[in-house]
Amino acid sequence: MVFYFKARPEDGDYTIFMGIDKHENEELIKYGFPEDIWFHVDKMSSAHVYLRLPKGRTIEDIPEGVLEDCAQLVKANSIQGNKVNDVDVVYTPWQNLKKTASMDVGQVGFHNPRMVRTVKVEKRINDIINQLNRTKVERQPDLKAEREAVNAAERSERKQQFREKVSHNFCVNFIALKYI
Repeated sequence: MVFYFKARPEDGDYTIFMGIDKHENEELIKYGFPEDIWFHVDKMSSAHVYLRLPKGRTIEDIPEGVLEDCAQLVKANSIQGNKVNDVDVVYTPWQNLKKTASMDVGQVGFHNPRMVRTVKVEKRINDIINQLNRTKVERQPDLKAEREAVNAAERSERKQQFREKVSHNFCVNFIALKYI
């Protein structure tokens, strides 16, 4: 089961999602998208929260309000982190997550620690959590199939771009030969 939330609408159409448990988190880690940004309470057990960015956007483009929504959601879904003030929430692009065979279920590391960012959450803001929970939808997605469909679409797009380039080069060369 994956929980989906809508970030504050005034910042745009952003989807936030998280797994129900560490096994679901494992699937989210395995089948993430390059546009996904991963959030977790630093040095404490917590939910894995993801933000799916629109294509072409990067971690630098996350609106402040959406960042706060994600940080509040991950804090609220941490047994330890929810009870204390001033917790650090780390976030990084999905592609920076590192999973090895020796790691426990749901545990991750990072390929490049310099790509990890931190935001401090002073306290839980119930208004934000309540607003997010009003948008909450539970789904049982086939994460593998979704990832494979995206991969197939990207391969198809690259093939089409290659065909167009070859066709363009053929026409240019044909015209050049015609005038030699």
